[in-house]
Amino acid sequence: MPVAVPVALDPILPLLRCPSCGAELAPAPGALRCPHRHSFDVARHGYVSLLTGTRATSGDDGPMARARRDFLAAGRYAAVRDAVADLAGEADLGARPGSGADAAAGTGRPATVVDVGCGTGYYLAGVLDALPGSVGLGLDTSAHALRTAARAHDRAAAATWDVFRPFPIGSEQVDVVLDVFAPRNPAEFHRVLRPGGVLVVVRPFGGHLAELRRQVAGMVSVDPAKEERLHQALDPYFEAARTEHVEYTTPLTRQEAVDLVLMTPSARHVTEADLNDEDTLPSEVMVSVLATAYRRR
Repeated sequence: MPVAVPVALDPILPLLRCPSCGAELAPAPGALRCPHRHSFDVARHGYVSLLTGTRATSGDDGPMARARRDFLAAGRYAAVRDAVADLAGEADLGARPGSGADAAAGTGRPATVVDVGCGTGYYLAGVLDALPGSVGLGLDTSAHALRTAARAHDRAAAATWDVFRPFPIGSEQVDVVLDVFAPRNPAEFHRVLRPGGVLVVVRPFGGHLAELRRQVAGMVSVDPAKEERLHQALDPYFEAARTEHVEYTTPLTRQEAVDLVLMTPSARHVTEADLNDEDTLPSEVMVSVLATAYRRR
């Protein structure tokens, strides 16, 4: 029996476009389909497989996705999620057609949030909670992470996609784009955002996870040129509206420290021995990130 198309996909369908031909997509038994018969299966875990052709290989594998899910569930990054949700509120939702009470009454399209490189959907769920009536779509290359993202919130849908390809989304359709510790595609962010919408970008800063970096061999360091490169990439398309520096120290259990290493790109550079030695894992770390809301130029 075909998998049912998730209810959360219904309000997202007007945004979506066929990755093969650009036509609109409609629900079919166990799939989304365009008028030209291109079909995209809905996985039994609830996400839709939009990514075609050569598969991206940089997404979370199973252990990374489980580590991310478990670490974020512990709440150690809750302050980061709160900052993301607060910055998403910079979007001018009051001026859009069908916003606010109209959207809630069903007379217009609800506000839409797209999380690019969504992982397990932790930050997307936080934004949807902060924007009542809004709907969300998480995009990621990792099927392992999307299994969790598809269940992260009752107003969130999830789909496989590669950030470096043109998004399967119509132009000027999205109110908020999230990019939290993820790769970026500034031209596509600009194209899909509607006037008045915002892009929220979160990236590590300064002493982020410095204790782990000092004590665990193979941990990837924060590139000091990262901010300059970010500015150069976004400046043709966006201007910064507001930046929050979120910095605090949080305690960690040993398992949380292991999960924190394994959910990052450093997971590909550390050995089992690095994580088995209790003396190499700190009992607390500094979290230091910059979160910025950008408006379209």
